[in-house]
Amino acid sequence: MAESDPPSSSGLSQSVRPLSDSQLVVADDDRLTREALEAVLTARGFRVDTVADGQAAVERVAKGSVDLVLLDVLMPRLTGLEACRLIKGMTSHGFLPVVLLTVRTDSASRVEGLRIGADDYVCKPFDQEELIARVESMLRIKRLYDHVADARARLEQLSLFDPLTGLFNYRYLHARLNEEFKRAERYHDPLACMVVDIDNLRSHNEASGRAAGDRVIQKVAEALKKSVREVDVVARFGADEFLVLLPSTHFAGATTVAERLFRELGEQRALEASGQPIGVSVGIALYPSRDVRSKDQLLRAADTAMHHAKRDGAGRLSVYQQQGQLYTPQLGDPGDRPQPSAAAAQRGAPPSHPPERGPE
Repeated sequence: MAESDPPSSSGLSQSVRPLSDSQLVVADDDRLTREALEAVLTARGFRVDTVADGQAAVERVAKGSVDLVLLDVLMPRLTGLEACRLIKGMTSHGFLPVVLLTVRTDSASRVEGLRIGADDYVCKPFDQEELIARVESMLRIKRLYDHVADARARLEQLSLFDPLTGLFNYRYLHARLNEEFKRAERYHDPLACMVVDIDNLRSHNEASGRAAGDRVIQKVAEALKKSVREVDVVARFGADEFLVLLPSTHFAGATTVAERLFRELGEQRALEASGQPIGVSVGIALYPSRDVRSKDQLLRAADTAMHHAKRDGAGRLSVYQQQGQLYTPQLGDPGDRPQPSAAAAQRGAPPSHPPERGPE
């Protein structure tokens, strides 16, 4: 590991630029000083942009891709101290080192600069080796800070999202389900919950290997994302199960989403090798309804409906609120759609082609 590189972490490895490739901004109203600083820093390999005052430095930082700023304390338009305060405010969510350039006797400016957020200072006239040492020290600290921030972001990503599908995971799902159910209760708003289970995933694994099964899971995830609105929540609920929360959605809207899913999956083949179609069983539960008065009951009801659909032949849709009525969506012309079975008709089953969902 190079001396200037941050410590590596398995699973978090990434290409790291050498310190000498860092972008620096130098602000000083004295042209000779600017040129001297630029010459010393570029000789070390740094990329340097020079400006004549604090205002120009702030504007350059606002454009991004800056790793460190060197500010003279006394400059026209905007002093180094004022520029430092603005730059630190602009970069409050990250770490951008600011080094002040001061005269040796200007201790008051150094103290004030450190109080408002400056990270270090270099006295003028500066010693070249000291300047390089302080700049590299600040850049190493920035690299470590960025590395930790990146690791934290990656861990947060893993805590919320399923790595295989990119959908929300089980942990996020329960927090969001609680929020959506409370909102539905408070505003007397309908909430639909849909559990989707992949049919015969084992046969896909056995036919073409585990990687093929993973592709099936990914295809179902993609079809689900295409079938819902932006406000809906799609999460991976288990190894081969998904859960969809549909806020402000009644029965007709929920069944329309299910039909979209069946249509999306019906238009593709899971695997080129086996040519097996992707089948799913879908269970829907709705709030408010007679048997659903809590989020746990809503989740159990949707899961029960899904298992009902699976027991009755898979590739079907079961709606818990309607006492387990089933129908199989067809993708042909409306006249070719099958009518509900006699048993389902006796239970008052929904039509085979439910009305379209409301505005997306």
